[in-house]
Amino acid sequence: MGFFRRIRNEIIYVRAALRTLKRVGDIYKTPDRTFPDMFEEIAKAKPNNAAIYFEDRKITFRELDEAANRYARWAMAQGVGRGDVVALLMENRAEYVIAWLGIMKAGASAALINNNLVKGPLAHSLNISGATHLVLGSELADAYATAVDQLEHPFTVWATGAQIVGMQNLDAALAQQSGDPLPADTRKGVTLNDNGLFIYTSGTTGNPKAARLTHARVLTMMNGFSAGANATESDRMYIAMPLYHSAGGVCAVGTTLTVGGSIIIRRKFSAREFFADCRKYDATMFQYIGELCRYLLNTEKQPKENRHKIRLAIGNGLRPEIWPAFQKRFKVPHILEFYGATEGNVALMNYDGTVGSVGRIPGWAKKRFNVELARFDLEAEMPVRGADGFCIKCGPGEAGEAIGKISTDPNTPTGRFDGYARKEETEKKILRDVFEKGDAWFRTGDLLRQDELGYFYFVDRIGDTFRWKGENVSTAEVSEAISVFPGIQEANVYGVHVPGADGRAGMATIVADNAFDIDRFQKHIDKELPEYARPLFIRMSGGMEITGTFKQRKVELVKEGFDPREVEDAIYFRSPVDGHFVPLDAALYERICGGEIRI
Repeated sequence: MGFFRRIRNEIIYVRAALRTLKRVGDIYKTPDRTFPDMFEEIAKAKPNNAAIYFEDRKITFRELDEAANRYARWAMAQGVGRGDVVALLMENRAEYVIAWLGIMKAGASAALINNNLVKGPLAHSLNISGATHLVLGSELADAYATAVDQLEHPFTVWATGAQIVGMQNLDAALAQQSGDPLPADTRKGVTLNDNGLFIYTSGTTGNPKAARLTHARVLTMMNGFSAGANATESDRMYIAMPLYHSAGGVCAVGTTLTVGGSIIIRRKFSAREFFADCRKYDATMFQYIGELCRYLLNTEKQPKENRHKIRLAIGNGLRPEIWPAFQKRFKVPHILEFYGATEGNVALMNYDGTVGSVGRIPGWAKKRFNVELARFDLEAEMPVRGADGFCIKCGPGEAGEAIGKISTDPNTPTGRFDGYARKEETEKKILRDVFEKGDAWFRTGDLLRQDELGYFYFVDRIGDTFRWKGENVSTAEVSEAISVFPGIQEANVYGVHVPGADGRAGMATIVADNAFDIDRFQKHIDKELPEYARPLFIRMSGGMEITGTFKQRKVELVKEGFDPREVEDAIYFRSPVDGHFVPLDAALYERICGGEIRI
């Protein structure tokens, strides 16, 4: 990196960090000013500003405030108040934001349930929410019905969007409520430390956990993103990601609503209509997940796809192999990549757009941010401790687990860790006596590395990285090398157990088009990857199973392994004789597992 670019980037970081620290620091000056209080102040100051665009509707701040007041009065009429929880199961639409804002206005918490769940996982999410009332979008009545027999207690279900037999009519109940300002003592006693939302982890490795988002955390996330994006009331944020998740439903929403700007809600993501929507609503920003950008790149070029008013895209997971191509094709002036998790206290932002980086902490800002990388033992899946019993900090370029020191000091804006609905799940994420006796740090479960300039780079998720031939294999880095090969649309890399072999052998499930050539692919990975990192097994799939937030599922793929009798997809094995990929059938599978073929 050249000298002048380094100076430019340093200026960018100084300005962004100062904005963020001021905005977040101001939150703690008034402990009883919750998110609804802040919203009401904006609605009073900018009543005619557009708050929400949804399909053919435009909702001003005044209208949003009035609609949320009706929800709050409905909730209070049911005896819902401080300390109570209302579950919310609904697809993306304007009423989603109105509902959770109104529930918070009543002093209660909204549990935002993943609208893709059915049966056991849905019942589990409802059971751990602590709610007795459920706001249900009528479009999800059938999904809810699959979970009813596994609920631990009955719910009073309030249907909205259509009347459902056996359920309360929420729309009729709301119509009877006033939208006038709420009494001043409605949220008496509610402070920043009270819970505002429950947002669930994605459940890629088991049942979802309900993360607590206090009002302090909601405000910190929203204002941190707004400051990072330098948002103003003229900005419009396009949101095609699920509103039940923190990235779309809190960070993206808060980026503009906290300054009197607008959000544009899309019911479901559409790659074909993405930039057409951005033009239609004059969006100035959009929120992304890395795989969303990959889907957009895989679409055929469309007229006017790069003619828009987008000035910034903000999100996480944009891989370096597609970053420049995405930015160039769609003419996105600035990418603001971040790193963080719903429940975590480690937050990073790449303010200057350095390709591949998830954020940076300059040396001068080190004391204000609570992030360290701890040297990690992959086999034990725990940070390494030295002879003194304490963890060891990584040096430049060394991968380690990202951990965040737990603190309630407002001068350390990301230090809070409010945990989960269940105490035992909270304790599992805390590492104690890390660098000194008595300290406590949040475990992210992610491996990162940091360069000498302070830039962080994502390496892999703990549990995804595996050992083969005595070396650590990063699935993310292998996937990055694979995904740029012509014809490959998606790649999911993981390790599988081979009887008699130490460690786990690399396997990749690939979604490809007709341009994919497996012989050329073999030569490509020979050139791009060291021998130990080259996948031994390739599974050709017609589609990739993902979560509602575009995270690839690995657990099921690892369990299925490379047995052709259990997998319908075609599987190829890299022959140790000549290095070529050959079709894997039952006979070859038995020879590999029996040790006849040494790998």
